[in-house]
Amino acid sequence: MPQFNYEAIDTAGKSSSGLITARDVTEAAARVRAMGVYPVQIGAGRVEAGSNGNASATLQTQSGGSVAQVWQSLIAPKAAGAGSRRVGRLQVLLFTREMADLLDAGLPMDRAFSVLINQAEVDSVREMLTAMQSDIRSGKPLSESLAAFPREFSYLYVNMVRAGEVSGQLASVMARLADFMEKEAVRRSQIMAALSYPMVLITVATIAIIFLVMYVIPKLSAVFKDLGAALPLPTQLLLGVSTAVGHYWWAILIVVVGVVVGFRAWVSTGFGRKSFDAFRLSVPLFGKLMRKIISARFARTLGTLLAGGVPILQSMEISAAAVGNVVASDAITTAYSGVRQGETLHTSIEQTGVFLPVVNHMTAVGEETGRLPAMLIRTAETLDFEVDNAMRRLTSMVEPLIVVCMGGFVGFVVLSILLPILQINTLVH
Repeated sequence: MPQFNYEAIDTAGKSSSGLITARDVTEAAARVRAMGVYPVQIGAGRVEAGSNGNASATLQTQSGGSVAQVWQSLIAPKAAGAGSRRVGRLQVLLFTREMADLLDAGLPMDRAFSVLINQAEVDSVREMLTAMQSDIRSGKPLSESLAAFPREFSYLYVNMVRAGEVSGQLASVMARLADFMEKEAVRRSQIMAALSYPMVLITVATIAIIFLVMYVIPKLSAVFKDLGAALPLPTQLLLGVSTAVGHYWWAILIVVVGVVVGFRAWVSTGFGRKSFDAFRLSVPLFGKLMRKIISARFARTLGTLLAGGVPILQSMEISAAAVGNVVASDAITTAYSGVRQGETLHTSIEQTGVFLPVVNHMTAVGEETGRLPAMLIRTAETLDFEVDNAMRRLTSMVEPLIVVCMGGFVGFVVLSILLPILQINTLVH
């Protein structure tokens, strides 16, 4: 299988590059996007032995609204201004919902943009809408105007809008997009709410431990030395840790920063990201939850695209890049090849073994009844409900665990302090 050199930017405008294995340029672009960055250029790299794949010198524009077409044709102008203020997700969601309502009310596109520009309260939103309105007035379709802002509008978004323009159902497609974004926002907020309290507990516990080790215990060490007796083992351990942290805190800090930076650099590579994503799916307890999250994201993305009129192959191509996990992205790409060769979608998905059985079964039902988009979206909603319950159970387990660990450490400190005192009292009597 050929390998491709890629250059990409992240949401902050920071550039990165690397080597990725894929069958063709389109698949390479999808895999790069699955890493959470936007491909700017993809070129021919080293070809593995025994491969007969063709590697393109650059990411060429393709017909049919493919990933390559959307991003290579319009990302370069935006990349040059990557330092500009980014429009937030909530503002993009509001724009989508309001545009859907205005178009459904029968307003022309140019008039709808004028209304949105007049009521925009954020300068970055107003500037973006003004630039898009200028494109519309010059004769460009809305999808092309949206694609000029890849940090704000994903190519899932762009392709949905393009399908709505082709089918003449732009207002309904924009409404589906708004529903999709609202549910994604709810899912993110639920996850953040579930994690916020454990993170607060961990932060407070860490600060308390650092304070005890670096400030309280060193002051007691002089008292212990004046006792003149051999210190108990727990006290010796506590004083040793306190002394090491006090004298070598800078080395510990360098090691921690080095581990974090090294891990981020490793994850930014193709191999590192794939290995980490595979670990996340296989780790006990959390792996099943992650598989549910990915399965729900895939089902909702694919169902929304199909409901918006995007062809099945193109929908799978976009879903592969939007699912947010390289292992799942590879599985969708494999299923894409099967569907392209005439296999049913549920058979191709089932053979990958990555997604939950409920996705396979509901996909089969949807194909048999001709209601595949509705079945996929319903499956995503069911999985979202299960994810929410699972997150609640996990947080209910984590919170007392943190309290117990913190209490155990404090108890160890108290015991280490009291033992020498009790020992001296015994010797005195």
